Amino acid sequence: MSRGAETKQQTARRFVGRLSLVIAFFALSATALVARAVHLQVFNTDFLNQQADTRHLRTEKITAHRGSITDRNGEPLAISTPVDSVWANPQELAAAVDRVPELARVLELDPDQLMRRITRSMDKEFLYLKRHLSPDQARQVLELHLPGVNGLREYRRYYPAGEVAGHLVGFTSVDDDGQEGLELAFNHWLAGESGSKRVLKDRLGRAVENVASIKPPREGRDLRSSIDLRLQYLAYRTLKGAIQEHKAESGSIVILDITSGEVLAMVNQPSYNPNDRSQYLAERYRNRAITDIFEPGSSIKPLIVAAALESGRYRASSIVDTSPGYVVVGPKKIEDHSDLGRISLTTVLARSSNVGITKIAMSLEPDQLWQTMTRFGLGALTSSGFPGESAGLLTHYNDWRQISQATLGYGYGVSVTPLQLTQAYAALGNGGMIRPISLVALDQPNKGERIIGSENALAIRAMMEEVVRPGGTGKEAGVAGYRIAGKTGTSWKFAPGGYSEDKYFSIFAGLAPASDPRLAAVVIIDEPTGDLYYGGDVAAPVFGDVMAESLRLLAIPPDALPGAGHDGVIQAMSQ
Repeated sequence: MSRGAETKQQTARRFVGRLSLVIAFFALSATALVARAVHLQVFNTDFLNQQADTRHLRTEKITAHRGSITDRNGEPLAISTPVDSVWANPQELAAAVDRVPELARVLELDPDQLMRRITRSMDKEFLYLKRHLSPDQARQVLELHLPGVNGLREYRRYYPAGEVAGHLVGFTSVDDDGQEGLELAFNHWLAGESGSKRVLKDRLGRAVENVASIKPPREGRDLRSSIDLRLQYLAYRTLKGAIQEHKAESGSIVILDITSGEVLAMVNQPSYNPNDRSQYLAERYRNRAITDIFEPGSSIKPLIVAAALESGRYRASSIVDTSPGYVVVGPKKIEDHSDLGRISLTTVLARSSNVGITKIAMSLEPDQLWQTMTRFGLGALTSSGFPGESAGLLTHYNDWRQISQATLGYGYGVSVTPLQLTQAYAALGNGGMIRPISLVALDQPNKGERIIGSENALAIRAMMEEVVRPGGTGKEAGVAGYRIAGKTGTSWKFAPGGYSEDKYFSIFAGLAPASDPRLAAVVIIDEPTGDLYYGGDVAAPVFGDVMAESLRLLAIPPDALPGAGHDGVIQAMSQ
């Protein structure tokens, strides 16, 4: 064999060997791959599924819908509207850090601040970028297809009545939790319970499929409040006009349904708009009608007369000698504007005699006077359940000095809230029965408690009618076609070192219609300026305007039409 032939044979054998080696290598590789595939897909499926779930399955919150708040007639006071919030996984978003300025532009945020927020949260997997966006703005963000950026459906509270009902309704936090007002008081009722679901997401973090419902959400329940929005608007408009006219510091109006104890209207000035979070300042959103206290001045005198009649020492026809126009108690001289002489209890109220009421208060046993004031609700919380409610101040009679009992007669040394005073007057209008206060509409009135006799309550109502008639201090509270019973009050404001000589509370409290009272209302004007500051000049006209429209809106028939006088009632009481 030649050398050339031998070389060719060696070359062929080497080629066959190499080919066999390559074929064996590929065969072994294929076998290994098949074995690996069988191992992964048959024997190690749990591991693969776990890895897949870790990368693509997410648990998302299903936000529950908060219940609505309406007035007693179904008009909305607080509703929840769907909004979208945008959140991100900072660890994933870091992969597209160069696009953060683009994201900031769509979110209308400062790029540097957004970058700092992301970098400070690299150890977290959840970061809100911006909450409560409009659906269109949220869509623009998600269309950027940034890794780790996702949307979340939430709800934002909206208050259709705005500042008209702001103090009463309150507001919620950005997380939809009640913070003030009815939103806080009934948060357990209004707030639902969020659910959760498992979703499948693609590599860009977009949800492509709802895999399973883990926990369905429980929606919040609606709340039907006792408020009549028509009366609320009316009281708001009238009070605001009075505050502006008299350049007063603040003011409040409360209207109660005497037959049920329901609050039909409750407004304060200055007010705030709960739709504007920049106005969430304590001095603006506190409900003065429930949280603020004041000395009621002469508006407490009907309650003192009630204590006198209940004591058995006085009758409706009793006479009080106010001569010589003043009375001295300890170091204090208490005076009337003039010497009224011997006057009836009716005149004591109609002419607001401080001397007469002081003599009455001083003639009563301290414990009996204190117990009557307590039964009227002074010095105790009402049953409203409103957050931050004040109990007022009524010192126990064991701590009274002689001057304490004297000044209590005309409303000093005792403090009440507008709501407390309204409840006390409602009891006079309800025949001596006091009913629990309710901010929720009632199907049936709560059971009342008798605190004074019905005959005494009727007698005091007749006396208070004289306050509103010509010659009385509250004549400006009159309403054409209706009998009105009420009482004026003017009290000095307390200041460091004593009482201010130029700052007042102007007050009017009353009932309508007096023949069969349906509404009790209290008007408080804080620090009116100018020449007018007496309750009869400042607060009484507001009461009259509000009552005139309220009685018409509620279709309460007139009780003082021509020829239907009520002199006979007063004459009967004096016999």
